[in-house]
Amino acid sequence: MAVRRVAVRSVVVAGLLALGAGVPGPAQAWGSGWGPGSGWAGPEADVSYHGRVALSGSQLRVWLVPENDGPAALPNATLRVRLSADLADRQQLAEGCARAGLREVVCETGPLPLRGRGRHVGLALELRERVPEVVVRVDTWWNGGATDRNHANDDHVVLALDTGDAYAF
Repeated sequence: MAVRRVAVRSVVVAGLLALGAGVPGPAQAWGSGWGPGSGWAGPEADVSYHGRVALSGSQLRVWLVPENDGPAALPNATLRVRLSADLADRQQLAEGCARAGLREVVCETGPLPLRGRGRHVGLALELRERVPEVVVRVDTWWNGGATDRNHANDDHVVLALDTGDAYAF
């Protein structure tokens, strides 16, 4: 359960950052806030995701690998998978993943080394009901305060039809 707590902690920290609450760190030690002109902008990293999705009946499978092209390594990040259909009430989620809403799951990537890969993430998600298609959105929800200038490779939208076929991104 320690990994799940870390994932949930990442989700909470990301939510605080999104709300502008910030967390104690070097910027506060210098007496200024986060962001431009703060004296600490955090590392720069280029996080990307590559994988595939498949819909068969009411089960959606998502397999993906997070990558980091640098220029700095990241100790952890949180990716988000959002769906156009509701998830069933009960889910058996992969280690390091947590449900974040009716149609949303977040998973930690683990360490992302410079020009390296994070842990493989595999999800077998049950939908509330069978649908002919589902739109799957994958993006970065939290990246440890890093700057990522290229969101073209970490923000994906995939349409999966109820055929059992895998759709790559």
